[in-house]
Amino acid sequence: MESVIDSTAKKQLEFFIDEHREALQHCLDGLTEEQARRSLVPSRTTLLGLVKHVTFVEKVWFDEAVTGRTRAEIGIPATPDESFALADGDTIASVQQAHREACENARQATASLELTSVLPGNRRGPLPLQFVYLHVLRELAQHCGHADILREQILAQEGATS
Repeated sequence: MESVIDSTAKKQLEFFIDEHREALQHCLDGLTEEQARRSLVPSRTTLLGLVKHVTFVEKVWFDEAVTGRTRAEIGIPATPDESFALADGDTIASVQQAHREACENARQATASLELTSVLPGNRRGPLPLQFVYLHVLRELAQHCGHADILREQILAQEGATS
């Protein structure tokens, strides 16, 4: 039976994860397709690619880790680096929709779990949900910072402000 403290801690973690999910969802708002795809760094990192990557993150940690399905079965790239790659058909709308769906699926997958529930399908071995939440929160926070900087640079190039 989940304690009140654990239930409160889970709700707090979910609040912060959702806050970062929303920030990444909205980093593309008001941009053109070209701006969303614009590369400003040597890596594959673009704003559209970041949102595509965090969709991958959601599926790795809340599908693969929870269900034990393989990445091939889920239909996601084998590596994180590949998850930034944009297909010709990727658009702001399609990537945002995929991200919203992945987040909703993640919420559903973890709704009945406790922070101490062990997720069996992670490549590192079984991990408690609390570790997964903290890892995902750290990763989302990091990518929110990346998105803020990229968006600021794009808007500065256009002579606008965020």
